[in-house]
Amino acid sequence: MHLSRRPTWKNGMRSVIVAAVVALAPTLTAPAARAAAPPDIPLAGVKAHLSQLQSIATANGGNRAHGRPGYLASADYVRSRLDAAGYTTTLQSFTYNGATGYNVIADWPGGDPDDVLMVGAHLDSVTAGPGINDNGSGSAAILETALEVSRQALQPTKHLRFAWWGAEELGLRGSQFYVSNLPAADRTRIKGYLNFDMVGSPNAGYFVYDGDNSDGTGAGPGPAGSAQIERTIQDYFTSIGVATRGTDFDGRSDYGPFIAVGIPAGGTFTGAEGVKTAAQATLWGGTSGQAFDVCYHRACDTTANINDTALDRNADAIAYAVWTLGTAVPPVTVYSETFETATGWTVNPAGTDTATLGLWERGDPEATASSGAKQLGTTVSGTNDLVTGRLAGSAAGDHDVDGGVTSIQSPPITLPSAGPLNLSLSWYLAHGSNSSSADYLRIRVVGSSTATVLNQAGAATNRNGAWATATANLDAFAGQTVRILIDAADASGASLVEAGVDDVKITR
Repeated sequence: MHLSRRPTWKNGMRSVIVAAVVALAPTLTAPAARAAAPPDIPLAGVKAHLSQLQSIATANGGNRAHGRPGYLASADYVRSRLDAAGYTTTLQSFTYNGATGYNVIADWPGGDPDDVLMVGAHLDSVTAGPGINDNGSGSAAILETALEVSRQALQPTKHLRFAWWGAEELGLRGSQFYVSNLPAADRTRIKGYLNFDMVGSPNAGYFVYDGDNSDGTGAGPGPAGSAQIERTIQDYFTSIGVATRGTDFDGRSDYGPFIAVGIPAGGTFTGAEGVKTAAQATLWGGTSGQAFDVCYHRACDTTANINDTALDRNADAIAYAVWTLGTAVPPVTVYSETFETATGWTVNPAGTDTATLGLWERGDPEATASSGAKQLGTTVSGTNDLVTGRLAGSAAGDHDVDGGVTSIQSPPITLPSAGPLNLSLSWYLAHGSNSSSADYLRIRVVGSSTATVLNQAGAATNRNGAWATATANLDAFAGQTVRILIDAADASGASLVEAGVDDVKITR
C-alpha cells in the first residue's frame, strides 16, 4: 500500500439514515440467486503463490520493487500461470524514475465486452523487503481466484479482467498509467473495479471501502455503483459471521485512478500501520494498541507475516464478489432520471409548500460555502441536478431554503408487476450549526401506500454537503403507478439549509 497520508479508520457503527413507513431492504444490483454459486478458494493455493513471491524476492536482493529484477520475475510468474490457464495476457510497460515498470493484464474470454468487471492488486513491494502482505497477499488472492475461474470454465455475463499493478508503492504509477492510456470508449466499458491491497495483515481488521459514504467522513462516496460493490462484499462477511467496518476512499491504493474517472470501485483491506483499538480487538480479536501490520514496509514482511484466517476469508470474499457481480444477470432499467432535460417534475404538487426561498428546481447548481461546502456546484453526472435554489448569490444564505417546506414530485412511473424492483439515487443535505432536527430532507415513494426512502434530519452542528447514495426495494409497489416525492424543510427559523438529488433510477 502506497503511504501518502494517514488512513481513516471507521470504528463506529455505520450511520443509519433510512427510516421506513414500509420496510425497504437494501438490495444488490441483481438478485444473488441468479448468479453462479461462488467457490471456496483454497488457502493452500494462495499460500503457494506467496511462497513463490518470497522465493523470487530472496533470489533478487530481498525485494520485488519497481525497476528491480524481483519485480519483473514476479510479473513473469503471474503471467505464466495465467497463460497456462487460458487467459489472454498483456505485459504493459511504463517508465517511472528512469526505470521500466510493468502491469500484468489478463482477460478471461467471453462475457459482455461493453460490461467489464476488473479485479486488481499491486504486485510490487517496497525496496526494504519482500512485500508478502503488502501486497503479495492481494496479488496471490486474486491470482488464485482467476485460476479458479479457469478451473470452473466460468461463463460470466460480464467480461472479466484481472490486473497486477506495478509501482504502486511509488504513487500508484502503474494503475494511473493504465487508466490514463485507456481510450475514452474503453473506460466507459469498465463498469466496476475491485481492489485488494493487504488482505492478510497479522493483527487483522476487516475493512470494506465505504462506497456509499454511509460513514459520513473523509472523501465522500465512490462513483455510482460503488455502494452496490460495498454491499456485495459486506454480504459475504455477514454470511460467515464476521463484522466489517468502513474505510475511506483516501487515495492510498490503486482504486484511486479509477474513481477519479467515474468508475465505481470497492474492495477490502486488513490494515497497515494504523493501530488496532480496544474496540476493534473486541470485535475481531488480535492485540489492541498494536499496528495491524507491524512489518508494514519492513524487511520482516515475509511469509511469516500473514494471518491465515484473514487471508482465507478475504480470498473467499474476492471470489464471492467476482462470482456474484460477474455472473449476475444485469438489471433492466425501468425508470432513469438524470435531470439533464425537463421530464415533468412538479414543484409544490399539493399546493401546501411554505418556503419562500430555496425552492426545488432543476438546473446547473452554483457552489456555496459557509464553514465548508453547502450547496454543491458539482453534480453526480452531467450538468444539472435537483437543487434547492440553484443560484449562489453574494452570501451562502441568499438562496437556501427559507420559511418552511419546499417539495417536488416526479411524473407518474408505472412499475412492472414482477420484481425485484430496486430504487437508487444520490442525495445530500447540508446545514449550518444554526440548524435543528426540525430541518430535514425527505424522499418518499407514493402509490397505494407511502414509503419513506430517506429521512435525514438536521442538527445543531455544521454539516457540509457531500453526495451519498440511498437504495431501497420497491417490490411492495409492483404493478402500481407511483410518484417520487421529495421535500426539504427549514423549520428551525433562520437556519442555513441546502439539499440536492441526482441520478434517480429504478431497475428490475
